[in-house]
Amino acid sequence: MTEVSSAIGSQQDIASSGQGLKVLMIAPTSFFSDYGGHIRILEETLALRHLGHRVTIVTYQQGRDLDGIDIRRTAKLPYRTDYEVGSSRHKIAFDALLAWKALRVAQQIRPDVIHAHMHEGALIGAVIARLFNIPLVFDYQGSLTAEMIDHDFLDPQGSIYPILHSIEKKICHASPVILTSSSRAKRLLMREFRMPQKRIVPLPDCVDLSRFDPQRFSDQERANLRAHLNIPSERVIVTYLGLLADYQGTDHLIQTAQILKAQRKDVHFLIMGYPNVDKYQTIANTFGVSDRVTFTGKIPYDSAPLYLSLGDISVSAKMSATEGSGKVLNYMAMGQPIVAYDSQVHREYLGEWGIYAPSGDVEAFAAAIGNLIDQPEWRSEIGRNLHQRAEQQFSWSAAALRIVSVYEQLIHAND
Repeated sequence: MTEVSSAIGSQQDIASSGQGLKVLMIAPTSFFSDYGGHIRILEETLALRHLGHRVTIVTYQQGRDLDGIDIRRTAKLPYRTDYEVGSSRHKIAFDALLAWKALRVAQQIRPDVIHAHMHEGALIGAVIARLFNIPLVFDYQGSLTAEMIDHDFLDPQGSIYPILHSIEKKICHASPVILTSSSRAKRLLMREFRMPQKRIVPLPDCVDLSRFDPQRFSDQERANLRAHLNIPSERVIVTYLGLLADYQGTDHLIQTAQILKAQRKDVHFLIMGYPNVDKYQTIANTFGVSDRVTFTGKIPYDSAPLYLSLGDISVSAKMSATEGSGKVLNYMAMGQPIVAYDSQVHREYLGEWGIYAPSGDVEAFAAAIGNLIDQPEWRSEIGRNLHQRAEQQFSWSAAALRIVSVYEQLIHAND
């Protein structure tokens, strides 16, 4: 196919002609589950719908339905009615059901384009795209094998790794266009999987600035929530919202809280998300910081802005080198300074306004937070600049136009 242009394209094209495209999204996950890649799927869907396109999402049986969004779910698995976050041997059965459901839905709606998320979705999408002679877009959110290693599901030195790595490469090459959530992912695809540059379109995660708006909430609303969470009024609140897992640095946040507790009395960590809440609560108890760390468990996406509005500083201790880190965009939109482990992905989002610590260096991470606590005016300046950066560079409305431009070029090339 011809090189995919980065231009948005003419306003006389399909994106603005009123002829809405039928998009079949394949999401091999329990959509919607209020975290990570689910947010990307949701916000892409909402932005595409706003442009007049019709999106149907095929996903696993579990997950939360959302008003106004066409979600088609697989049949139940008789021996497994729930599903774990991350890699699992049960995904084989789930994905077989997903493939069957996606095929049936494609027969019913006759989509103009398939938009597949994650590698399993891209594999299923490639088969259906060939059967129906329609274009396929692969929304790449990180390396399959690297994620399995992150979740301790795959040994990089084991005999299975080369096989899965080869399968991952074949899936990538079966996709005419790959949307990547970071420039680093683009470079990884080109270097490790030998993908041609012309078939890769960087599409960083974005943020809904109307949803994550700190001005939406009154002082009283925030005070009421703070009281509900039993966080003393004199403490500076450090917020984290996302999955709780070692590769996300959750254990490092607890260690950071221990370091700062030994140094000062004015800091409190509000750690929001799931799973493994009991595990990390136990670790916090062991480290003697249960009075300085509050675990909320799962926070619904609609409630996330209010909870984040309590924060004075936000953090991302994520150590995965292959995945995006879309949570920092929500922090940016809320106008909060951000301390993050130094990575290409974090720098892509935060630029010169991020406060970085060497990856894995808990002492440096704690020191960076302490410096921000001691300089409230600096915190405010950083927060304002990060909000402005989110506004200028990470808008879902602009991202949706870019996605539709990719759709159009594939459809025209397929005619």
